[in-house]
Amino acid sequence: MRRVALLVSAGIAVFMLAACEKSQVAGPDKQGRYQGKNDTAPWDNEQFKGDRNAWEKALKERALSQNEYRRTN
Repeated sequence: MRRVALLVSAGIAVFMLAACEKSQVAGPDKQGRYQGKNDTAPWDNEQFKGDRNAWEKALKERALSQNEYRRTN
């Protein structure tokens, strides 16, 4: 009797855990497609106005200013 009660309670616990799992699919019509906004290039903004070379130059200058050895000499 005790073994049957243990099996029944284990079965109920497994059923309850399985029932809690939610599907992570967006929907049947949008399955597998990205739902967010489209990303733009980092240099496509008001500061750089689409100039990739200016953006890369700004990154290099920023990296140089973060070098502690160069800052102390």
